[in-house]
This record gives sequence, structure tokens and C-alpha cells, in this order.
Amino acid sequence: MEIEPGGPSLKRVKLAAVDCREESQAPTPASPATEAAVPDPTATERTAQPPPVDRISNLPDPILGEIVSLLRTKQGARTQVLSTRWRHIWRSAPLNLDCRRLPDDHDKLGRFVSRVISTHPGPGRRFRVPAYCLQDRAATVDAWLRSPALHGLHELDFCHVYNYRPRTVLPLAPPPASAFRFSATLRVVTIGRCLLPDSTVQGLHLPQLKQLGLERVSISEAMLSYLIARCPALECLLIYYILGLRCARINSSILRSIGVRLRRGSGHDADEHQFRELVIENAPCLERLLRVDILDGLLVTVGAAPKLATLGSLYGEMYLNSTVIQRLPNDSLTTVVGAVKVLAVDIFCLDIKTTLQVLRCFPCLEKLYIQQSISGDLNLWKRKHQSVIKCLELRLKTVIMRSYRGIRAQINFATFFILNAKVLELMTFEVDAEHYESYY
Repeated sequence: MEIEPGGPSLKRVKLAAVDCREESQAPTPASPATEAAVPDPTATERTAQPPPVDRISNLPDPILGEIVSLLRTKQGARTQVLSTRWRHIWRSAPLNLDCRRLPDDHDKLGRFVSRVISTHPGPGRRFRVPAYCLQDRAATVDAWLRSPALHGLHELDFCHVYNYRPRTVLPLAPPPASAFRFSATLRVVTIGRCLLPDSTVQGLHLPQLKQLGLERVSISEAMLSYLIARCPALECLLIYYILGLRCARINSSILRSIGVRLRRGSGHDADEHQFRELVIENAPCLERLLRVDILDGLLVTVGAAPKLATLGSLYGEMYLNSTVIQRLPNDSLTTVVGAVKVLAVDIFCLDIKTTLQVLRCFPCLEKLYIQQSISGDLNLWKRKHQSVIKCLELRLKTVIMRSYRGIRAQINFATFFILNAKVLELMTFEVDAEHYESYY
């Protein structure tokens, strides 16, 4: 391109060339037909999303059966109406027949259980009926237990219904003989309001049983020891309102947990044939000893239990490793239990002196539950217990105070742990609701 003299300058020509180039590269406006031909990328993404997938229904039948067998009886049966995929799952899954949440009406309960057992082909997973059925309709319960739907049963529970008030009090009756036809497969057994005669216990052998609960059961001392010996896999034992013996002696090489509670009205003023003493002679694997009711006056003696790590609750008379812990908090505590890490203690009059005695006996304590009835003095610990605190190495990580009302003595008591437990991680106060409402 030649530039004539007097024409536009070279700079203007360059700028004009740049403008022309940009106009040639600029997109031309599309016509309506062109806009309709170009697809919307967002619309394509929306239509490309796959529909939601029912991943639960795609699981194999055995896994679905395990899920259904963990549901309540009515909920498990209702899964049949979800779809054709689920229609056969409930009948092919192990039967979970739990009648605890059903009405106490005998006729309705009987019809429901009979209908379920006649509909389900088995095998059985759990069979739980109220214990009063053993007295009111023993023949019907026996027929239920003989049904093929319960073949291979894992859990058998004759549960005690506490709000049930029978019109006539019937004597305790032994469980039907058919109840123990599952001896080879039972893993959890709870027997409530039954008489266990010697002839019944002597014929039992439960090789896979891991949990045994005896609630309001009449059994002799010798037969209780024999029953424990006939359960070589037993790990958890609950003795709840047991009748027919005064002392329960425990000898087990694999038992890990024991829970115990006396019958109301038992204790030192009770009949000599009522249960009021627990003796753990040899339990090398015992880890938990729990007293459900700390005000029952039970005498507990622990001999050989080197792995005992959870103890609750410390109250009344207790012997640990041949040394007495008696009538807390009136008497001083002298024994040392090094393995206990979790302790629940009931202190009638809350004070730091008694608590220091407890901590001396349990030097490895990490978690402490404190239940108090009344508070003592103001718990001014700074001067009075300074020398004792220096001798203790508090390893407490958790302290839980129950019946807390926020009074000065309790605040000082809590401050003692906050300042002296060097590794304390959590301190919880459970408020006494009745006392709180009386003020507000």
C-alpha cells in the first residue's frame, strides 16, 4: 500500500487496519433458525443425568434378609408390600418375633403370635414373649416353641412385664420342655418369672450361649453354679431379683460382665432363704461388676478378678481382694485395687475426705460417677487436705456428678477436681430435677 503525500499518516492507517481485522473476527448475530439449531449445553446436562438408583433393593437376598430380621416384627412383615422385589424377603429372612410392644390383651397377643408363626417358614432368630404367658397359657407357648418357624433359634426371652397386674397371682411354673430344644443354637437367653427345678437344669447344655439373664427366677445355689458351668461360652450374666438361694457363687474362666440386683425387701432383715450375698471366687476374665440397685444391702465379695476394670456401685459392704470396703463412707478404706478404671460410688454425705479415701484405693481410676444424697461441710479443701493431695497422682479423665444442685459445697467439690486432676478432659453435672423445680 502506497501513501500519497498529504494523505493520512502511517499511524492512522495502522489503527484502521486493526479495526477492520477485529470486525472480521467478531461473531455475526445468529438468526432465530440458527439459535434453534444450536443445543443448550445446560439442557443437555439436565437430560443426561441418570435416574435415581434403588441401591438397597439391589443388595443380595441374604443381606436384605439380615436387615429385615433386625426390624420389629410388624415393620419386618410390612416390607412385603414395598414391591415385588421385597415380597419374598420377610419369609426367607430369619424370624424376629418380639412381643414386648404389643398390647397386654391375651387374646390379641395369642392371635398375633399364632398368625406370624403359621405364616413364616423359619428359621428363627429371636422369640420374645411376656413371662406371664408361661403361667396363663403354658400349652399355647409350648405349641409355639415346637413350630418349625423357630428352628435354629438364637435368642429366647421370657421377659418380665413390670406394668402387668394379673387378676390372680399364680405360682411360678417351669418353662416348657420345648423351650430348650434349641440348646445347640441359643446365644442369648433371658428367663423371667420361672421356676428352674434341679431336674430341668441338670438336662441343660448350652454350648454357644453368651448372655444369660435370670429375672425373678427361683433356683437353688447348687443349680446356679451348675448352670454357669454348663455354658462354656458365657460372657455376660444378669441376676435380677433371683429367688430360692441366699448366696450366689461365681466360678467362671470366661465370664466378662456381671449385673446383679436384689429383690425389694431383701437384705439383712430379709428371710434367710432370699438372695443377699454375691461371692466371686474365681473370675480371671471379669471386667465389669455392676449393681443395678445400690440401696439393696447386698454383700459382695470379690476374690480372684485381676482384670476387674469397671465397678458400680460402691455402697454397703464389699470385700475386694480379701480386704473389706464396708459401709461407705463411715469407715476408712484401706485396700488398693489397681485394675479398676471406672467406678460408680454412692456417697451419702458428700465430702472431699471420703473422696480422697476412695481415690487412694483406686490409683488407676480414670472415670468416676458420684451419686450423693446430701452435702457435708463447705468442702474447703485448700488447707485441710493439702498434704494428701500432693501424695496422690490423679489420673481422672472424666468426672460425672449426679443430683447436682449448684450449692456452695458442690461447687467447691467440683473445683477440687478441676484444679487437681491434671489430665481431666470432661466434667458433667446431672441436675436434680425435683430439687430444681422446688425453687423455680
